Parts: sequence; structure tokens; C-alpha cells
Amino acid sequence: MEPKSTAELELIKDGRIAWLIFNRPKVRNAMTWGMYDSLERHCQALSEDPEVDVVVLRGSGGEAFVAGTDIKQFTGFETARHALDYEHRIDEVIGALESLGKPTIALLEGFCVGGGAAIAMACDFRYCTPDLRFGVPIAKTLGNCVSITNVSRLVDLVGAARAKEVLMLAKLFGADEAKQAGLVTGVVAAEKIEAEVRQVAERLGGFAPLTLRASKEGVSRVLAARRPPAGSEEDLIALCYTSRDFKSAVKAFVDKTPHAWRGE
Repeated sequence: MEPKSTAELELIKDGRIAWLIFNRPKVRNAMTWGMYDSLERHCQALSEDPEVDVVVLRGSGGEAFVAGTDIKQFTGFETARHALDYEHRIDEVIGALESLGKPTIALLEGFCVGGGAAIAMACDFRYCTPDLRFGVPIAKTLGNCVSITNVSRLVDLVGAARAKEVLMLAKLFGADEAKQAGLVTGVVAAEKIEAEVRQVAERLGGFAPLTLRASKEGVSRVLAARRPPAGSEEDLIALCYTSRDFKSAVKAFVDKTPHAWRGE
């Protein structure tokens, strides 16, 4: 399913399947604030839409699902409040996706990093092409940190040891390792993945909707009971986002210039 407009996040209904397509292929579908807002609105609406059984999320262009948040938007961050508001807002948006009352499938092609990884982890199922590159390489790129809720999602999926590889070693999972770790449901050739995902969506659409909803909510409640309370990481967010390292790394990323970490 390809985008049919220039919208940065496009909703296409195809039968009883809704496709949400991230549509900024020239920047690997990096998320703008407006795209996050649209994602939350679509999730809330689709959850109550009687004509939709399953929601599929994918990126356009074939090179990436979502390559994180558009870094240029961080240039205006000056205080801890900016960082906390940002991470809280992302938690709200990803939370709306995770709690969507219908099955969700992430179709992953190429890069799925940073905010893209958070979006994918909030889906019920993930299918990828063999060129998958999944990770949160912020220790290498920006020097920021992610919310405790997103850390919890990562640990839930791959375990603490692999989560440390992702967050501390800036490791990018390839398709086979992601499948072995339980991060993705299946690896499918690029030319076949849309048909495979469509088939899975149609299969889900033929099952008992209330059982699917109850099962999804039941798993969510089990996971929620294990997770630390939201906001318990605010000191960590403030530490990273207000650092000189973060400001200089963002500037270097935008300007495409070298950067050296100083630990301050």
C-alpha cells in the first residue's frame, strides 16, 4: 500500500484494514511534531471505528519505517522542561497506539530507529524485510535518553541484556537477530511482505473481535504491572537533554560536522 497524497501521515482504508503510512521518504520518514499529533488522533479514531478490524503501520519509500524524530526540532530545546514535555508527549502518543483496541501490525522495511522503534514496539505484531536495522543508537548520535516506558517496552521484548546492547552499545538489530530475539514476528522478502501482512490482517479480521480486544488488554495489564511508574525517570531525562553534549550533538547532526563527547 503506497501513499496517495502528500500528507506526512496518511490514513488509507482498504476494506476493513486501515493503513497508516509515514510519508517523508526523503528523510527516512522522520517524525515531525505534527506527525505525532496525527498519529495520536488516528489511533483514537480508529479504536472506535466500526468499519476497521486491523491497523497496519508502514513507512513509504522502502528505505525506512521511521528513522526517529526529526532532529532539527531539538534545536530549540533549552531547559529541562522542554525535554520533559517532549518525552511525556511521546509517551502519550505511543500510549494511544499501544492501547488502540484493535490488532496493530508494523510493517518494517529498512531502518526502524529511535522514535520509529518506539512506535514499532507498541504494535502487537512486527513483520520485517531482510534489510531491517532496528535500534535506538542515541548513545552514538545525540546523547539524550528515552522514557522509562519505552525502556520497559524494549526490556519486555528482548530482555535486559539485549536492551543494554541496544541502548548502551548503540546496537542495530538485523532481521535474523531480531527474529531470534522475539522482536519481530516474521522476516519476509521485500516483494512479498505487503501480501503477507495483508494476509495476517485478514486472518485477524476473521477472529472474535471481543476476544482479541480482551487478550490484548490482558497482556497490557500484565506488562503494566511490571513497569515502573511514568515520570520516575525525569532526573535522567533532565540530565541528558540539558547537557552541553546534547546541544552540541544536535548542532553537529544538523550541520553535518564532527562531534566529540565531553561528558558534561
